[in-house]
Amino acid sequence: MNRHIFALQQVARRTISSSVRRQVDNKVPQKQKMFQEDNGMPIHLKGGTSDALLYRTTMALTILGAGYVVYELVKAAFPQKKD
Repeated sequence: MNRHIFALQQVARRTISSSVRRQVDNKVPQKQKMFQEDNGMPIHLKGGTSDALLYRTTMALTILGAGYVVYELVKAAFPQKKD
């Protein structure tokens, strides 16, 4: 049993330490340039259509949630009478 665990540890260590790192382009300077340019857009919408979609979804959920909270508070403030 110990022999199997030891072999598994060696295989796991070997695959992690000998893996080749992929070369990834550094996109930070391009993103900084895009977000720092003065084009009159708010910072939370400069990311493109995905940011706009995320913003609109967040606002819709916030409004729906606030409306539901108000509804529940009104319902709790005026309980129905039992006959």
